[in-house]
Amino acid sequence: MALSARNRLQGTVQSLETDGIMADIEIETNGGQTVTAVITSDSVDRLGIDEGDEVNAVIKATEVMVENAD
Repeated sequence: MALSARNRLQGTVQSLETDGIMADIEIETNGGQTVTAVITSDSVDRLGIDEGDEVNAVIKATEVMVENAD
């Protein structure tokens, strides 16, 4: 499937928690960072996502905020 989003982070599903209609997925990227995604439980089922699976976190944002950490 072709997507316009260019920010793709490859990684492994470290944890998957479903609660009703929503699911939290923690993905450890190949670079060692952790990304958390919140998607519907139906999407988890449709995509067949399980802990340990190799996935891509595809990020498409219209806005990114940056704060000075100093």
